[in-house]
Amino acid sequence: MNLEYFIAKRLITARDYKSSISAPIIKIAISAIAIGIIMMLVSVATGIGLQKKIRDKVSAFNGQVIISNYDNNNNSEVTLVPISKKQDFYPNFKSVPEVSHIQAIASKAGIIRTENAFEGIIFKGVGADYDWNNIKEYLVQGKLPDFSKTINEEVIISQFLANRLNLKVGDNFNTFFIKEEQGKMPNSRRFKITGIFNSGFQDFDATYIIGDIRHIQRINKWTPDQVGAFEVFVKDFNNIKTTGNQIYEQTSSSLDTKTIIEKYSYIFDWLQLFDFNIIVILAVMISVATINMIVALLVLILERTQMIGILKAMGANNWTVRKIFLYNAFYLIFRGLFWGNLIGIALLLIQQQFGIVQLNPENYYVNQAPVYINWVYVALLNLLTITVCFLVLLIPSYIITKISPVKAIRFD
Repeated sequence: MNLEYFIAKRLITARDYKSSISAPIIKIAISAIAIGIIMMLVSVATGIGLQKKIRDKVSAFNGQVIISNYDNNNNSEVTLVPISKKQDFYPNFKSVPEVSHIQAIASKAGIIRTENAFEGIIFKGVGADYDWNNIKEYLVQGKLPDFSKTINEEVIISQFLANRLNLKVGDNFNTFFIKEEQGKMPNSRRFKITGIFNSGFQDFDATYIIGDIRHIQRINKWTPDQVGAFEVFVKDFNNIKTTGNQIYEQTSSSLDTKTIIEKYSYIFDWLQLFDFNIIVILAVMISVATINMIVALLVLILERTQMIGILKAMGANNWTVRKIFLYNAFYLIFRGLFWGNLIGIALLLIQQQFGIVQLNPENYYVNQAPVYINWVYVALLNLLTITVCFLVLLIPSYIITKISPVKAIRFD
């Protein structure tokens, strides 16, 4: 055991490679491991980060499960037939423990008109039960409105609409709501901008403003207990399909439920492609790293053929000699993992803090590449790399068993 440790240490010492013919191969192998783990960390952290950020953003402005009237299905963005707030599941959805919050909303189409421009919009009405924490991070100017007391004219609009209409915080504007009855004059409301948000979600930014639900109730001549739909938030988004089915079973037959995965299927289908891309990147990077390690190990075996012969002549068995070279290989792997993790995590932290890498929100729904660092994933990636390399390196190390001591000692 002492002889084995001494020789392994001699093989592993970095100084021993500086003058050897295998030095460039060793550097390439270490670099391949480091670059591989950097690419894997970045792809997993940014891929999952993008999925999570877009998912949270869509949820923040739409809820995660939408309960609506079947009569509104042909026009899901605008409320036509109201729903009573007097439901068993409101304001607390006790029958489904996975529900964390439920809020009532209503939507109505309108036109904002200023002196120089006009834009078609959807006025999303919310009430005192609305959870502003979900969209607080997207507020870029001003403050959030307060609808907990008397009806007021405060609204928040997107930065996109503010720029298009040349509006700013504190400005007032007129909005005209078309009546469902033909021949009727539109209802006019004057609102005041208290805040401007920027979600980076173009479908929402270009369309919605958020204000008091009581304006819609008055325009539609609804009672205070009538709303357009309910937005439901769940505790674990990963179980949203199961929770969505439970919510559907616990609601009236006259009501329909739809998860945001169903409502925005084109977005979530696109997000699923990231899972495939991540798997491909992991497979390619691990393959490149292992191939380089195999080459490095074979070169070391070739370079140390005489040593192998001497060890066998001294009585060392095949497995003892194989372990020496496997120790050596793992030393190189751990060096590569050390530098790869150090550089990779540093890059991710820099992106997380400063958002250096910017994205086009029209294509990616976010302004910058989001990063999600999960230390469990980091540990699993390292463990996966070590495991795969170990299993693969057993194959080239088997060549040692075929080396004859007599021929090896005479090898030059």
